[in-house]
Amino acid sequence: MFRAIADVLRTIGAAVATVVTLPFRVVARLFSGASRSGRAHRPIR
Repeated sequence: MFRAIADVLRTIGAAVATVVTLPFRVVARLFSGASRSGRAHRPIR
């Protein structure tokens, strides 16, 4: 019984953690992509 409750709470916690960290991952991906493309498009002298 307690193991089932613990599993449910663990699943809910993992889902909440995913939802909370998702915007930060998106922002980090955008910034890393911008810096990568900024380096790739720099003119060669």
